[in-house]
Amino acid sequence: MSATIDGDKSALVPECARRILRGPRAESVPALVGTACTFIGLVDIAAGVFPRFRHSRMHALAEVLPGALGSFAAALSLSAGVLLLLLAHGLKRHKRRAWRAAVILLPAGAAAQFVYRHSVVGVLLSLALLALLLRHRGQFAALPDPRSRWKALANFVLMGAGSIGLGLVVVSAHPGKVIGSPSLTDRLEHVLFGLLGSEGPVGYEGGVDWTVAYSLGALGLLTAVTTIYFAFRPEHPAARLTPDDEAGLRDLLERHGGRDSLGHFALRRDKGVVFSPSGKAAVTYRVVSGVMLASGDPIGDVEAWPGAIERFMDEAKAHSWTPAVMGCSETGGQVWTRETGLDALELGDEAVVDVADFSLSGRAMRNVRQMVKRIERNGYETRVRRARDLSDAELERIRRAADAWRGTDTERGFSMALGRIGDPSDGDSVIATAHKAEDGEPGPYGDLRAVLHFVPWGTDGMSLDLMRRDRSADPGMNELLIVAALQASPKLGVARVSLNFAMFRSALARGEQLGAGPVLRVWRGLLVFLSRWFQIESLYKFNAKFRPRWEPRFVVFRKTRDLPRIGFAAMQAEGFVTLAVPRPFRRRTARAPRPCAHIRPVAAGEHEARAA
Repeated sequence: MSATIDGDKSALVPECARRILRGPRAESVPALVGTACTFIGLVDIAAGVFPRFRHSRMHALAEVLPGALGSFAAALSLSAGVLLLLLAHGLKRHKRRAWRAAVILLPAGAAAQFVYRHSVVGVLLSLALLALLLRHRGQFAALPDPRSRWKALANFVLMGAGSIGLGLVVVSAHPGKVIGSPSLTDRLEHVLFGLLGSEGPVGYEGGVDWTVAYSLGALGLLTAVTTIYFAFRPEHPAARLTPDDEAGLRDLLERHGGRDSLGHFALRRDKGVVFSPSGKAAVTYRVVSGVMLASGDPIGDVEAWPGAIERFMDEAKAHSWTPAVMGCSETGGQVWTRETGLDALELGDEAVVDVADFSLSGRAMRNVRQMVKRIERNGYETRVRRARDLSDAELERIRRAADAWRGTDTERGFSMALGRIGDPSDGDSVIATAHKAEDGEPGPYGDLRAVLHFVPWGTDGMSLDLMRRDRSADPGMNELLIVAALQASPKLGVARVSLNFAMFRSALARGEQLGAGPVLRVWRGLLVFLSRWFQIESLYKFNAKFRPRWEPRFVVFRKTRDLPRIGFAAMQAEGFVTLAVPRPFRRRTARAPRPCAHIRPVAAGEHEARAA
């Protein structure tokens, strides 16, 4: 055995030597280049802004770095520094276009170094980094992200704000050369005029005015050029379900839809899809902020899941997206982690009610039973029907009411939300409505007071999609309609009903038990505090009223450091964080007062509940 070990050690020596001679590992090149661009950009910005910095020892380093170009260092350092900062993130993400921009920028920087400074060191550094990029060009092959024309307006706003802020620093960086004592308003006016290429009210001595003017003009030109570039470059729209994709998914759901309660939500038309080579499985996804988010388990035959997962990972690699899965089951999590090497973390539990075991009798259901009886005595009646059994006029009235009763301007939901009601292709969906005739003139939606929408879960189940209610309706509409749907389930052939997804349910349940440890109590206290905004605890307690069984759900991720980014992307997908450009001139439809109790889809497949 010792001979074998010694042989292994001797074999490792030349390999280590070869690694040293090769330089940095190929997979680390994008991160190294991106970090170098970030550092160089910051140095160039500092060299262009602060006069003492330009004449310090660090300026000697800045002069040989790409971007600091001789006698025009102030203006060129600012513009080159900003460009390098913008370029760094794309290089870290292996983006092909960022690589092309760097390949063009570095020779230009080298030529400028030689023409203006005659700096051989600067030329060599630029060419060395260029050689590194060319040698490892295969590492920079990621395709562009989905984008639209709104990116141009976003760039104009962000770059404009950044240029104004940096311009104020430039104007104020020469206190000893300023003539008089200009106010902040004068300085801001000088920046705005300078960005447009004009002179402002602030004067300087000793030729500093030319330095400030060139710097501000460079920032303004950079803002204009980048905005024009984003406005006129080709669009890459986000993936959407085509009619053929939807037909393929429906065929898979017809054969395997009973496996996952989230399966029907794959038919959201704002998702993309990748199929396995055999076509027997598929993974649906949406790309948000560079994160490729899948939801639930893959659709189709379990034996074909690995093929669909491989296609999903290939797509993520081709675009340098961060892969993630929100709300998959335990079986799905095991397949994902086994096939991809990703990791999984329990995110929460799904509440599933078995219809055969549900009853309003017993002490545990006392509160729900009393609330339902009280509402029924107040004159409310419920109707539970398949969507195909409703007339077009009634479906349209339900759609308008659901939109008007939505508590937010943005439609929320991704993992457990279909995003539509009454589509002809969703005839198997179940709609539960609450009605109460009012004295006098009927409201804009007749006697309709609350709506529940369920999507099919195979042939014998259904999953809660949304709940909406009129604010003027009595409290307890949620309980009334859920009970009505459960009681009507046997006639509809439904044996199991998926309600809501409760995040961190197990931590909340264990943390309130006798003997819970200090760490668990602190974690529960934090969740209770966050419930002020995300309704974590109230949703768990609302689900627990119906005595469900809890099915764990997981988030699948690549690295622990990706979790904050995945969480932020999930909040965007679910509608809790909106980065869209404001539309102040959008025509708004009349809306009824905001409901005081409703459930709507929220982050990570959760349905937010606000029980009255």
